[in-house]
Amino acid sequence: MEWTDIVIRLLLAFIIGGVIGQDRENNRRPAGLRTHMLVCVGATVTSMVQLCTMEYAINLISTNPELSQVLKVDLCRLGAQVITGVGFLGAGTIIHEKGLVKGLTTAASIWAVACIGLGVGMGFYFLSIVSTIAVYFVLVFFKKAENKYADGKKMKIYLEYEDKYEATKVFYEILKEENIKICGMECSVKEESNKKIESCTYYMMIPISVDILELLDNIILTQKFIQVKFI
Repeated sequence: MEWTDIVIRLLLAFIIGGVIGQDRENNRRPAGLRTHMLVCVGATVTSMVQLCTMEYAINLISTNPELSQVLKVDLCRLGAQVITGVGFLGAGTIIHEKGLVKGLTTAASIWAVACIGLGVGMGFYFLSIVSTIAVYFVLVFFKKAENKYADGKKMKIYLEYEDKYEATKVFYEILKEENIKICGMECSVKEESNKKIESCTYYMMIPISVDILELLDNIILTQKFIQVKFI
């Protein structure tokens, strides 16, 4: 390969990984700008190594025809290993928190960036650029559409109370009236002034029709909670 081809492909890999990674970075995801750039560059290098190996094999065979029955190059072998290996990296970005799964979109974006990087390394510029636009469109614009037209929105609410039974009973009744679903929860206990204060963070799916401020007022007006806030 010419050095100019190598530089162009690496620069394009940096740009593609940076564009997609920046969106993940802005959303404070575990795999952000640098991770996506490294994955894309790594996949690009893998493709170029495969091409260089092929060129080397062709040169050897041209000077030593008897090697044609010995040397064989599979252009898909290294690429297949990248796709499989990136699956493990993507799995590391998926977090399971008591019934709530996070990181699936980031895992998918890492896998997509690796695939695009393979295309860049092979020299498929148009395919790689169009694919990058498509992935970025899904991450940015489809997220806005999903938030606008989805049946509900995911939110977290933090509650502190002294009487767990009464507080949670009232809280669940409010949720039932508003048709709000609980996706997961995390609870803890602390002591203040010889009092046991319990707190819980609830992960909820709130219907679009529910007014968040009105919901907050309804919970506060029950006077069963020490502190109530959306986080």
